[in-house]
Amino acid sequence: MPFLVILVALLNVVPIVVTGRNPRLRNRCMVSGAALLFVLVAAMLPAVLRGEMFGLEIARLLPGASLKLRVDAMGIFFAMVASGLWLATSFYAIGYMQSLKEHSQTRFFAFFAVAICAALGVAFSANFLTLYLFYEMLSLATYPLVTHDQTPEAYAAGRKYLCYLLGTSITCVLPALVMVWVSTGSLDFADNIRTGVFSGEVPSAVIMTIYALCLCGFAKAAIMPFHGWLPAAMVAPTPVSALLHAVAVVKVGVFSLSRVMLYLFGVETMHRLCLGTATVWIVSITIVLASLVALTKDNLKERLAYSTISQLSYIILGVALLTPEGICGGLIHIVNHAVSKITLFFCAGAIYVASRKKNISEFDGLGRLMPFTFAAFGIASLSMIGAPPAAGFITKWYLFLGSMSASQYGVMAVLIISTLLNIGYFAPVVYRAVFAVPAPEDKNIREAPRMMLIPLCVTACLSVLLGIFPKFFMTLVEGVLK
Repeated sequence: MPFLVILVALLNVVPIVVTGRNPRLRNRCMVSGAALLFVLVAAMLPAVLRGEMFGLEIARLLPGASLKLRVDAMGIFFAMVASGLWLATSFYAIGYMQSLKEHSQTRFFAFFAVAICAALGVAFSANFLTLYLFYEMLSLATYPLVTHDQTPEAYAAGRKYLCYLLGTSITCVLPALVMVWVSTGSLDFADNIRTGVFSGEVPSAVIMTIYALCLCGFAKAAIMPFHGWLPAAMVAPTPVSALLHAVAVVKVGVFSLSRVMLYLFGVETMHRLCLGTATVWIVSITIVLASLVALTKDNLKERLAYSTISQLSYIILGVALLTPEGICGGLIHIVNHAVSKITLFFCAGAIYVASRKKNISEFDGLGRLMPFTFAAFGIASLSMIGAPPAAGFITKWYLFLGSMSASQYGVMAVLIISTLLNIGYFAPVVYRAVFAVPAPEDKNIREAPRMMLIPLCVTACLSVLLGIFPKFFMTLVEGVLK
């Protein structure tokens, strides 16, 4: 089943390319492939909820090192989020690309499909080697998306993108992978989060070195100072920004780092070597500093980019607390942030398509002219802030509980400061759009096309429903703790 899912995602490229000269047929193929992918992922869900696992060894390369797939609670959790939001992003991308009459749409959608294939490969990786290969595949597949505009600015952003992501993974993650294999004789992840894979015979200095390499190497998690690629990548079309921030790239970064922390090192080893405490304070700095930078940005996509840098570190923070409540809060934020942030980027794209405006200082009165778009933006902003009943409230509730359980009261202060900064950079956007008077030349502005408007309204509603009915995803998260 996991191999079939990845194969379907990859083979979806073929009909997209073959039907490229018929945009309507090509778009139908892409959406059909996305829908089929979601159905196949969902088909594995009942078995995983019963405690079963799907697995397959594709090829053995060396003793203890093979290409191997596994579907467990953590993997299916991420796969459901990625495949579900990719379906929504597919509809939105069609509306966006057609409205702006973008060039090279077939190439764009083909690499779009390869990107989700790589993301699902990461979700279903059974060992460090498989995860690393799909992680690199995602970096390469998203480069043409980042440079889609083919301008000097886009190519410069693409070079920075690859330099950060490939540079860190090759110089840090690859050596860490080799050290794990030499130290343990295997690259397989542990079956539970308690013990990890390192025996007492492995020196503490070696384990700490491997951990430091992983923390630096998974730059897709955008922990400062390895975050510079993310604002630079905002030169890409808005559907790519949504893909980067909510569906694939950054989520693969935090998922990979969380997978390594829990299933390679394990809670006991992390506790024994104080790795969790060190990580908590490293990401706390990122949470506060990125929020402060977001306050200074007038360009909406840049502000959302720094918001993402801050919010991603909530996920690592929760896992690094190493308490059940903290881990729940961190992992559940993968879905809560994904749904809310994709809504915000959908709204940014809709605003640009309808008004050609990118800067917040130009949004005076747009909320009166585009009520659905800014209502969705407001709902998603409340979720990012952590206001009930939106999904972000569940995240912060569990993070506060996890901080108390770990006696990390300084973390509680960081969460409060971060929440106030969230209000500081989201509230002015909605206030200016709703309460300021529109410029006379803007009075003819209307909502974006329905192909864009419907997905952003759906994801905005989901960000509320996930806050009111969090049990489904919480059940999967609790399966990780067993």
